[in-house]
Amino acid sequence: MGTRTRLVLLFGGRSAEHDVSCVSARHVAAAADKSRFEVVALGITRAGQWRLAELSDPLPDRLDADGLAVTPAEIFAEPDTVVFPLIHGPMGEDGTIQGLLEVADVPYVGSGVLASAVCMDKSMAKLVCARHGLPQCRHRTASSVDPPEAVAEQAIADLGLPLFVKPANMGSSVGVSRTTTEFETVKALEAAAQYDETLIIEEAVTGQEIEVSVLGNRDPKASVPGEIVPGADFYDYADKYLTDGAKLLVPAQIPEAAAQEAQRLAISAYRALRCEGMARVDFLYEPDGRGMLISEINTIPGFTPISMYPKLWQASGLPYPELISTLVDLAVERYERRLQHRRTDR
Repeated sequence: MGTRTRLVLLFGGRSAEHDVSCVSARHVAAAADKSRFEVVALGITRAGQWRLAELSDPLPDRLDADGLAVTPAEIFAEPDTVVFPLIHGPMGEDGTIQGLLEVADVPYVGSGVLASAVCMDKSMAKLVCARHGLPQCRHRTASSVDPPEAVAEQAIADLGLPLFVKPANMGSSVGVSRTTTEFETVKALEAAAQYDETLIIEEAVTGQEIEVSVLGNRDPKASVPGEIVPGADFYDYADKYLTDGAKLLVPAQIPEAAAQEAQRLAISAYRALRCEGMARVDFLYEPDGRGMLISEINTIPGFTPISMYPKLWQASGLPYPELISTLVDLAVERYERRLQHRRTDR
């Protein structure tokens, strides 16, 4: 590629995680090595319009999806372009943007269509992890059209109380509720159904919340584990982005053997789900029980100042600017490797 790569940060989007994406994009723009990258900020509004955002100096606290209206083809057609998708949640992290980038024939950071779609849908990711024998908490899946009263009654009979109720295709704890009664469970199912057609009901695990960052394509590496100590009943959206109540411990306060097991399981899940580029694997740790239980896998983790993904790599010896450069290198490596499978002159 040329001496300076055109790095397009794709942010915003139409999901409930729009604001988180805008903050992530700002911090990637600030950290990217300007001697290597020409950074371009391409925002998608909540209404689905594509806008070329201005990168001022100094940068604001977040980027906004405003500016000149453009089409994706205009931006992606420029030579020496690599796209860094930073759109969290549906219509960004679920394989839709990845499919667009595949059709546009442009290198991009992160997992491909299949891994993105499966990891976004927690119910499908749990099926794949179960098939590979990876440990998880007990759970049930329901449809938003199922009677919530019947779903709640059966879930409590199977899993007990308290419970966690989640939309299957959402992140940043949007639509997640912790319930302690049947009435609360019914209301939580109704709330989660506002975000998705598939719902997850999980047992409440008493233990530590552990996260591991994974980086790589065919030879992935795991970071040191980190630990979340929630400031509320659980690590919800407000705790993550609004109240600053949670404590982030790096490294996690767990035995060395448990840390190594978390790293091993993170790489196993990453490979089982066919992730590439990057992902953050979240665990629940029962020190006196089942040990490490995989909670979920995020293929576009947050890149905000409090986000664990870059923090864990920094603690593992990979500074933020070098992390971004490595992710771009992995995107180009995968793109060039896959070109060999698309040859038409065989």
